[in-house]
Amino acid sequence: MPRSVLIVGCGFVGLPLARNFAFSGWETHATTASEASMAKLHQEQFRIYALDITDENGFQKLARRNFDVVIHCASSGRGAASDYEAVFLTGTRNLMGNLKCENFIFSSSTSVYAQTDGSWVDETSPANPSRETGQFLRAAEDLVLSVGGTVARLAGLYGPGRSVPLQKLLDDTAIIQGTGDRFMNMLHQLDAVAALRFFAETKSSGLFNAVDNEPVAELDWFRYVCERLDKPIPPYGPRELNRKRGWTSKRVSNRKLRSLGWEALYPTFREGLAAILGGAGDSKAR
Repeated sequence: MPRSVLIVGCGFVGLPLARNFAFSGWETHATTASEASMAKLHQEQFRIYALDITDENGFQKLARRNFDVVIHCASSGRGAASDYEAVFLTGTRNLMGNLKCENFIFSSSTSVYAQTDGSWVDETSPANPSRETGQFLRAAEDLVLSVGGTVARLAGLYGPGRSVPLQKLLDDTAIIQGTGDRFMNMLHQLDAVAALRFFAETKSSGLFNAVDNEPVAELDWFRYVCERLDKPIPPYGPRELNRKRGWTSKRVSNRKLRSLGWEALYPTFREGLAAILGGAGDSKAR
């Protein structure tokens, strides 16, 4: 019998992840938040459901409630703190209360590290976010870890069609915050997929940072990309202190995950951006 997986959330990471599992022969089920989104995915090679995970009474829609692996990678939709609480904390609680699985994997974020001094952090470092959004993520993490599940703290995601600093640069709206010494931690979309698949395959449990091999200062990122695109360095401006998950500057280590044998397809932002800019990217970037 093929192993079974439920992917919760068919977004930027969840959709390619579901396709990855289905292609390799897993019995794959996936959820999306609306009937409209489900209709767009009706030709996919996996079972798709419109399911509101914040409603504990909605799980009867699923064809089964027992899976080898459940992966919660739904998005809050860039919503308010209440949306974070609903999707990440209440949603996790409902999934764990209504489903049975060997391994529950929760996609969290490296934004839970609140350090601002550019220091290196790993899974043993304090993670005490000041904003409610991060606090709800931490509460969901603790819930998953308390039952022996897996928490993947994903760094800033980018990939085809999605790179916030790149889009701002192309739109001429980018600024370099402060002196540009804030460290950014990144993870390509396909590496996020590979990391979550790795956790499912290896039956790993515990807390892991999923991030590429090289944190980069904001100014160095813009210097590299601007030279490649033959664009001027953006102007300097104030730090964006009101970021939804708080303003931070830290260098996140992936040593623990790599010690298990995982390696990034795009080990630094340079390889990831080369794949975007050298492919079917925005015409301005060619």
